[in-house]
Amino acid sequence: MNIGIFDSGVGGLIMTRALVKHLPQYDYVYVGDTKRVPYGNRSHNEVHQFLKEGVAYLFKKKDCKLVIVACNTASARALRQIQKKYLPKYFPDRKVLGVIIPAAEETLKGKRIGILGTVATVKSKTYLVEIQKLNPRAEVFQLAAPSLVTDIEKGDTKAMKESFRKYLAPLLEKKIDTLVLGCTHYPIGKTFVRKIARLGGQVGKKVHVISQDEFIPKKTADYLKRHPEIKSELSKNHTRHIYLTKETKTVDTLAKKWFGQNIKIETVKLG
Repeated sequence: MNIGIFDSGVGGLIMTRALVKHLPQYDYVYVGDTKRVPYGNRSHNEVHQFLKEGVAYLFKKKDCKLVIVACNTASARALRQIQKKYLPKYFPDRKVLGVIIPAAEETLKGKRIGILGTVATVKSKTYLVEIQKLNPRAEVFQLAAPSLVTDIEKGDTKAMKESFRKYLAPLLEKKIDTLVLGCTHYPIGKTFVRKIARLGGQVGKKVHVISQDEFIPKKTADYLKRHPEIKSELSKNHTRHIYLTKETKTVDTLAKKWFGQNIKIETVKLG
């Protein structure tokens, strides 16, 4: 059985690359809902429906035992419902994991924590709740970045950098010591973000930038160690499959760069 990764676009591809690098032995199936990206400006009901369709496709059609929701918006808006209501009824032997709680766990040393995310993620206040459960004394500052995902999906590096500068400025003014990139699309610009954070942070103090692609693979490995009943059912043929709901030049370019020119990208319909 496979490990599935679901996202609205490029962010899930970034996560797939990180997982493959850390745990190369497993078989991966990535589904990107590129036809309906971005999710950040969608309603709660839409995001829930999209996630349900993606999870069902990966379980029914692609024989996945475990699905990682590589989307902060979907993790914030719909993951709990999927785990509590949908899985027990339809797929009681399967698991779905999100990315927000693992990210919150990475902020434990922070005192002034900035969250950069989509409109939906910020409105949900999920990061605020999860961080303060773990670290009640931390001050958390959230900022929505409505245009960033679109810039990244288009592969517009200049626009992406301009957007990062614009959105990071108010957070750095709060004298944050920790910055969470609260969308799996954002790691594609993490080197640039770290440069801005270094220049814009408090004099003599480093802003710790938390990028989900850097710790989700390790946490996935730890999860599999704790759940041998899942790990034992995962196949180990080193296969990678990429499915999109709409072909995009950016995903095609990055997929070939990261997984080789011969990687096959297929178009599928969800729902």
